[in-house]
Amino acid sequence: MGEKIVTHEDLEVYQRAFEAAMRIFELSKSFPKAETYSLTDQIRRSSRSVCANLAEAWRKRRYQAAFISKLSDVEAEAAETQVWLRFAAKCQYLDSAIADEFIQTYDSILRAIVGMITHPQTWVIYKK
Repeated sequence: MGEKIVTHEDLEVYQRAFEAAMRIFELSKSFPKAETYSLTDQIRRSSRSVCANLAEAWRKRRYQAAFISKLSDVEAEAAETQVWLRFAAKCQYLDSAIADEFIQTYDSILRAIVGMITHPQTWVIYKK
């Protein structure tokens, strides 16, 4: 496993999600102004929400149900981000190869989250 995980920032999945969100932010700066309050805002919000919800899930590890619930929010936000990436590529605001790379990144994030949901006992603080 490597280094001990102390905070949500130590989670590899968080690090990947944060890096992806920052790259999306930079790339979305070139989206048309007409998209500012729709696609640009939505893709930034959902990608950032993956990270924010992961942080919240990490802090809810005392209660397995709360932990899983928050991870379900992470899963939904990651999938939503993939949808916005597809729209950005289809509208030709984002190169399709770059969009595909991001979608693959979010696929790996989703696999990690589903693994955490499936095996919460690995992560929760209090075991029954």
